[in-house]
Amino acid sequence: MLKFTSEHEWLQIEGDIATVGITAHAAEQLGDLVFVELPEVGATFAKDGQAATVESVKAASDVYCPLDGEVTEINQAIVDDPSLVNSDPRGAGWFFKLKLANPADAEGLLNEAAYNELIA
Repeated sequence: MLKFTSEHEWLQIEGDIATVGITAHAAEQLGDLVFVELPEVGATFAKDGQAATVESVKAASDVYCPLDGEVTEINQAIVDDPSLVNSDPRGAGWFFKLKLANPADAEGLLNEAAYNELIA
């Protein structure tokens, strides 16, 4: 199940694990990323907690945790090469995997059509 937030994060949810990243729209708005800071594996976040930071040639921005959960994996590749977020935001540019505290909470997030309306 693919979901989005109004803060421009996407989540690909499989069972109780969500892979999280920023949307192509967010990556375009930020411009070329030069730095990514990710949370530590095992870190727990409440919904909307600051989970990561990105810096581009234009600006720095926080990435928020879309739902309550615990980080189970991070994508070290984007720390080593932040441009992956720009070139493949919903593929190789994912940020972290989150074990959801309550997977049903994802129903309150945006679907792709609603997100596309938000950014139109």
